[in-house]
Order: sequence, then structure tokens, then C-alpha cells
Amino acid sequence: MTDKTKFIFITGGVVSSLGKGLASASLAALLQARGYKVRLRKLDPYLNVDPGTMNPCQHGEVYVTDDGTEADLDLGHYERFTGISETKYDSVTSGKIYQSVLDKERHGDYLGATIQVIPHVTNEIKSFILNNITDEDFILCEIGGTVGDIEGQPYLESIRQLAYELGRERTMFVHLTLLPYIPTAGELKTKPTQHSVKQLQEYGIQPDILLCRSQMEIPQNEKRKIAQFCNVKEECVIAALDAKSIYHVPLAYSSEGLDFQVCKYFHLNTEQQPDLQKWQNISEVITHPEGEVNIAVVGKYQLQEAYKSLAEALTHGGIANKFKVKIKWIDAEDVEKQGANTLLNDVSGILVPGGFGARGTEGKIAAAKYARENHIPYLGICFGMQMAVIETMRNLVGIKNANSSEISDDCEAVVGLMTEWDKDGAKQIRHADGDLGGTMRLGAYPTILQEGSKISQIYKTTNISERHRHRYEVNINYERALQLAGMIISGKSPDGKLPEIVERVDHPWFIGVQFHPELKSKPFEPHPLFVSFVKAAIDNSRLI
Repeated sequence: MTDKTKFIFITGGVVSSLGKGLASASLAALLQARGYKVRLRKLDPYLNVDPGTMNPCQHGEVYVTDDGTEADLDLGHYERFTGISETKYDSVTSGKIYQSVLDKERHGDYLGATIQVIPHVTNEIKSFILNNITDEDFILCEIGGTVGDIEGQPYLESIRQLAYELGRERTMFVHLTLLPYIPTAGELKTKPTQHSVKQLQEYGIQPDILLCRSQMEIPQNEKRKIAQFCNVKEECVIAALDAKSIYHVPLAYSSEGLDFQVCKYFHLNTEQQPDLQKWQNISEVITHPEGEVNIAVVGKYQLQEAYKSLAEALTHGGIANKFKVKIKWIDAEDVEKQGANTLLNDVSGILVPGGFGARGTEGKIAAAKYARENHIPYLGICFGMQMAVIETMRNLVGIKNANSSEISDDCEAVVGLMTEWDKDGAKQIRHADGDLGGTMRLGAYPTILQEGSKISQIYKTTNISERHRHRYEVNINYERALQLAGMIISGKSPDGKLPEIVERVDHPWFIGVQFHPELKSKPFEPHPLFVSFVKAAIDNSRLI
């Protein structure tokens, strides 16, 4: 870290889910557009060590980085908007913080001191913020939760201390709040924002910029009122209006002057305009697509944020093809009850995503069968690949009890628990009765693609690296049986032991992958697998 590195701390108030992650990612993208080097970090106050074992219906997607860190879905926004790969140094939770403090206490590092939130926990938080910084111009730190949450207090104290230690000339506080519209009064209400800022001030933090979420334009007199009551410059009260697409947000923030005010605060060049051409191009395609294509996602989690990166990757595939992707969210259990033909007869592509547990598996298998029999483009990701393999083994090979050992103990385990694999030349060993957290095959692993296969044509190479998050794997011993049934294993781990990709040679577009390609897709760099899948769905829609 150099003494020129500046820190921006983003907090949220009034209610959760206002979009701090999106605001942080957008600001970082705008600073990049002005030529600055940025890095984003997320500090989550919950006591879980990471979100890896958290219910996706409550917390949303678990985002996985190249180095195998299981992190909050906001890191996905960071990567998609900046193109910078996040690492274990960019995500922390209270669980990790307290675990580190307690490990040091057991080791005797504190020399017998009484361990307290201040200074030991706050010092650990500050250490996380300041460590592993090179030549970045800006470090943007998003504080999870809402101001007033009891578990978030140590984080607010930590960033207050950092502002004092580094100096206000190197630190900035951005606070995201809500301006609710009350229909009976016919006006936006500023009182929740006033109270949120007042509570932040009680922690010793004075916000420098307010981002005010609103569903309508904020009158200037309301901005003036907020500025007066919150002790913020009027031009630093920034409207954060609802947008039709998250990829419009950087442009909207820039037009409101967010990046200008940040540069002005830090006494940086404000005359040079940011280069926003790539965002303008993306916005143009989203606003004026050449057509629309319907793609079904047959999942099991009702919270759409559980599939956040997946939905965005489909959007990216649409952008590359200049089409709008309209996602039809289908519960796999509904497929079991109502039948695949009832729910899937109006879509041009079928995607079965990852998941855990037995619930909804028969519906996913039925979706794979429907796609195979009706020549509908099919993309199976992780669990979706495994279900496609099981469908082939049951219905084409004739092994009626083919299944995964994750789902049934009384089956022919075509898919089984991995107990060991290679990572960077070292053997990784797992046990069935071991811990669940952090014990999967996580992060980036290489895959060798079969020459001449559809997947190698899509990637335009035979060597790829993709991110994984799974503990069950298709058994390579069934390769010959699958091949005779028209399904080839077209991608394997370098040692040839782990199937990574399957595809049907008798189908226009039917591919399953063990990894998660959606995690590496970006609006300005769409993942080739999603570009090809969406194109296949568009071509299929023209045949219907």
C-alpha cells in the first residue's frame, strides 16, 4: 500500500437490500473509467465463517472466486463491473474475524491481555482492510447489513478509527439510504434518511456523500432539505433512481455526478471526462434489442438471488447476440407434478442449474429428458449436468435405478461422492462424515477439452480453467456406456479421472458442465458458453 491509496467506505441505512453492492461496483467502474486502479472488498457482520453452508433461499447465491473462496454474491457484482478477479483477501465475515482473534488468543499472541471488541476485534478488522494492497488508487469497502444492526457496530467503529488514523484526506464515507414514497401524502419522505444519518453520526461517522434510493425524481428542494439536516453538501446528495437494468446504473450515477464529487473530494482531476463508451454500448443493446428469446431455468430455490450470476450470464449471452433473454423461472417440483410438456412447451432453451439435496431432482431429470427428446438447447450446470447423465443412464442405457449417492443409498451410483482429487499437484482428501463448510472442490481447476468436440469449438481452445463448487462427481467408469447412448465426455480433468463436460452428439445443442461458467461472465466479456447457448436458443425459436 502506498500513502496515495484512498479508501471509500460504503454503508447502508433504513432497510436492507438497497443495493450497496451494486452502488460499490458502479462507483468502482466509474473510477476505472477515469483511469484509476481500484479494488473492492466486502465486510459481512454475520457470524458464519463464510456463506458456504447458508441457505440460498435466505442468503442468496454463494459466489466462488478463483482461489476457492466462498463469498457473498456482491463479489459477483464487483467482478462483473470491474473485470478484476476477487480473492480471499477481499471477503471477510465476523466469523472469520472472531476465529482469527480466538486463534491468536489461544496461541498467546496477546500476552495475557483481556480480549475485547476494542481494540482486538477492531484491530483485526482494520488489518483485513489494510492488508494485501499493492498500487491501487482506491480501495472500496462495503460494510454489510444496515446501520443500527448490533452485529455491525464493530465495523463502524473500525472504519471510524481508520478515518482518524489515515486522515480524512484519504478516506470517504458514502451512505446509501431510502426515500420512500407515501401515496396518501403524495410525496417522498426524507425522515428515514435523516434518522439513518443521525444514527451513523452517533458512531462518530459523518457521511460525505448520500446515495438516496428512490422510485422517482428527487425534487431539488428535497435534496436541499436532506443536505441541511444531514450536514452534507447539497451537490453530494445523489439520486439513486430505480433502473430497468443494473447495467444502466453506472451511467445513471455518473450523470448524477457521483464520480465527479468523489474526485472533487479527493482533489483529483475533475476536468477529464470518464470513458463510458463500453457502458453506453451495453446500455444501447439492452434498450434496443433485435428480439426476445424465452429460456427456462428449472431450479429448486424460490429466491431468484440464489441464481444471481446465472441470470446475469444469460443476460450477457443475450447482449452478445443483441437479444433480450426472458427467463422463465420454473420450480423443479412443479415439473414433477404438472409434467415437463406443460411447463416447457413454450421455451426455446432449457437450463438446469446447480443445487444440493434430493428435492426437485426428478423434475430436473424430466427437464433434461424433455430437452433431449424435443431437440431443445440444453445447458446443465453442476447438478444439472449430473441429472442429464442420470437421465441418459436410466432411459437410454437401461439402468433404471441410476442415481447419485447424494440422493439415494439404494441405487447404482452413476454420480458419487469424491473422496480425493488433485489440486496444484497436491492430493485433496475428504470424508463423507467431515465438515460441510469449505470442504468441496472449490475454485479454479483446469479442464482438457476433446479436440473437434462442440465444447472445444465454443471455447476455441482445448485448455480451459473454470470455477467449481461441488463434492459429487460423475463416475468415469460409465464413460463407455454413455458414449454408446450418444453422450460423450468431452472435457476431463488433466489426469483424466474426473468428467468435467458432457455433450450429446445426436442433438443440436446439449451440453452439461461440472463447473460454474456463470461466475466468470461479464457484460463486456460474455462467457462463450452462454453466448453459444443463447444463440442456439434464438436459432431454435426461429424454427418453432
